[in-house]
Amino acid sequence: MMRPFIVIAALATLAACGEKPQALGLPKSDAPAFAGTGSSFTAPGWKAGDKPGWEQHLKARQQNSQNDYSKMN
Repeated sequence: MMRPFIVIAALATLAACGEKPQALGLPKSDAPAFAGTGSSFTAPGWKAGDKPGWEQHLKARQQNSQNDYSKMN
């Protein structure tokens, strides 16, 4: 009576060890964000590799759209 239970428990334990890793499969990019993605969907006037322009855009976006104190006026 206990033998089928032991066999089923052993098979269930072994089945759990066979799970494959679930990676997205995307290539890892170590390039900085201001280097661009090669896509044509960018802000008007910004060119890939323009670090000062990238920082200026982030600062303006933070002040204009993510600052709740400036929205209260």
